[in-house]
Amino acid sequence: MPKSIAIALVIVGVVLMLFGFNASESIQSEVSEAVTGTPSNHSIWLFALGLVALIAGGSSLVLKH
Repeated sequence: MPKSIAIALVIVGVVLMLFGFNASESIQSEVSEAVTGTPSNHSIWLFALGLVALIAGGSSLVLKH
């Protein structure tokens, strides 16, 4: 994977995780978590996709295939 794509994946991963954190702190998510005991699906998906992008980009930068 080209270095520029790997760097872009790392940046996208960090941004998605920040959006996930912000979504988990919203009033709607807080109410949903209070009722169901789990965070909203939206925040979980943002965290998960951000983590996948971060791992893919980071491992590509570190391993340098």
